[in-house]
Amino acid sequence: MATSFIDKARITVKAGNGGNGVVSFHREKYVAAGGPDGGDGGRGGSIILQVDDHMSTLMDFRYKRKYTAPNGADGQGGRRSGKDGADLVIRVPRGTLVRDAESGEIMQDMSTSEPFTLCRGGRGGWGNSHFATPTRQVPRFAKAGLPGESHDVVLELKLLADVGLVGFPNVGKSTLLSVVSKAQPKIANYHFTTLFPNLGVVWVEDGVSFVMADIPGIIEGASEGAGLGHDFLRHVDRCRLLIHVVDVSGSEGRDPVEDFEAINAELRQYSPDLASRPQIVAANKVDILDDPEKLEKLRTHVEAQGYTLLEISAAAHQGTRQLVQKAAEMLSVLPPVTVYEAEYVPKPPVVDASAPLDIQHEDGVWFVEGPWLQRLMGNVNFADYESRMWFDKTLRESGLFQQLESLGIQDGDTVSMYDFEFEYQR
Repeated sequence: MATSFIDKARITVKAGNGGNGVVSFHREKYVAAGGPDGGDGGRGGSIILQVDDHMSTLMDFRYKRKYTAPNGADGQGGRRSGKDGADLVIRVPRGTLVRDAESGEIMQDMSTSEPFTLCRGGRGGWGNSHFATPTRQVPRFAKAGLPGESHDVVLELKLLADVGLVGFPNVGKSTLLSVVSKAQPKIANYHFTTLFPNLGVVWVEDGVSFVMADIPGIIEGASEGAGLGHDFLRHVDRCRLLIHVVDVSGSEGRDPVEDFEAINAELRQYSPDLASRPQIVAANKVDILDDPEKLEKLRTHVEAQGYTLLEISAAAHQGTRQLVQKAAEMLSVLPPVTVYEAEYVPKPPVVDASAPLDIQHEDGVWFVEGPWLQRLMGNVNFADYESRMWFDKTLRESGLFQQLESLGIQDGDTVSMYDFEFEYQR
């Protein structure tokens, strides 16, 4: 059955490459020998994620799965730097988790309004004006820009709701949401009328309100992939309080106590932490209850487990006000909605360092470049100590240091790699 709600998507993102530095010399009438004036390349555009509260699904990513930021422009003569590539801003719904597609680790929880730089644009290369020295007055070379970062990521939407409605299909969750909020979910008397979560703001009194989510009906086996419940159980992860709606009328021939235990078993199977969340049991459809004993058996059962049971009829607006007030009372002392901490540790790229590097020695400066070195430097955060140490280790293991020493490099010599210069130390 088709649905327009998309809560998981995999995308590929690539930041822009840095522009190349340019080789240029000053040319002016009556100036016989102008010096080098090649400008630097512009920085590549970054990929930035930004929360958009007007989005409620990941539908936009169903048809577009690759996002690439613009490259930086090449430098120009007259010491003019190339234009930086524009950052590409990708908008996502609030509550979206960003995971590394390979490891599954959380890179960012897009629950705040702060933007997140997912991929950094590559640095622009230096123009030849940087390489002029008293003895090398006509440098006829410049540096290429560095590549931008790239990632394969999974976007996973987890609703930011205070209260989650759980229960079997057709027990009255959507009706309850429509009664206590201004949400207008589709309601009908057949299973899985709700094909995607519905959010509603419940007003209690001035200054007191909360967000309630109607989660599609969970069935036995949902935690293992049965029915629709498997797709949507993730949306109750953030809920601080669960309202467990049970049909006490037995209108579909089921036993209320068995229903209550079956749903809790699915919650435990999916996440023990989720199953331990506070619950209010809403005994629904009491207006058509033909056997009061069913209600009393359910009350005895749930109260023995420490849960509060409230009698309601969502369709008849009976007991719903008391339910809302009880939920607000419990929320006032519960911790805030969960925000997931990032656990992603960038993995060094696999670099084939077997290809020889181009090493030039001019005026006391050692110039080193090559395709694999360029890719390597594009993945190094030189502001981070661990990243710099990994970079140093990779160069040592590649044999570059031994090669430089065999060519006669000395302590204190300058090593130039693209747009970076280092002082060599054994």
